[in-house]
Amino acid sequence: MATELDDGIWWFDLRGVNAYLLVADGSSADETHRSDDVTVIDAGAPWTRRALCRQLTEAGFDPRDVDRIALTHYDLDHVGGLGALGFDCPIYAGQPDAAIVRGDRSPGWSDRKAAFQSLAHPLTTVPDHPVETITEGDTVGTLDVYTTPGHTRGHVTYVDASRSVAFIGDLVRESGGRLEASPWALSYDTSALADSIRRLAELDLDVDVLAMGHGTPFVEGASERLADLAARL
Repeated sequence: MATELDDGIWWFDLRGVNAYLLVADGSSADETHRSDDVTVIDAGAPWTRRALCRQLTEAGFDPRDVDRIALTHYDLDHVGGLGALGFDCPIYAGQPDAAIVRGDRSPGWSDRKAAFQSLAHPLTTVPDHPVETITEGDTVGTLDVYTTPGHTRGHVTYVDASRSVAFIGDLVRESGGRLEASPWALSYDTSALADSIRRLAELDLDVDVLAMGHGTPFVEGASERLADLAARL
């Protein structure tokens, strides 16, 4: 079911993984909105495509309304829905993940994360639309980009300070109401992961909504929760 976390910030619960939609002007589904105001953050897995389309409709949108897709990272459960959703817009991702999404390179076998990605890679589809490479300091729509490697090499976090929301991908996860770092088995470098979490906490982004890839997003006190996690690492 699609859930509006705050005005124009939608959570798509895809049974085990999350995607999100941000309307730049904060328009709700029953208000007038423009297609170039709409950003989808992450695209779910191949087997969640129907659920994503259904929840997009529940929120009052269809794929033609989407102006851009912002990927937090390359993983099957975050890019697998790109191929069959009818989106007609550019896609954004950090490097080297962007090159994998484009089909320019394979994940390889250099570490446990890359090996897992390589095993799952045949299940992904190279999108028909351009995949733009982004890095720290770039802006995607109204979202500021922060490089946050650790879960993957090219993992990024998107922040809209004016809306007090951070889309943090798989850098962290929610479990039992508690914020946790992405586990060792699913990350390429837990030391880099911890550094990324600490750095975000030190930036004092002052956000309320924390939208992660797995678990229930937090709708208040996000900055404090992130600082608490950083202190525990």
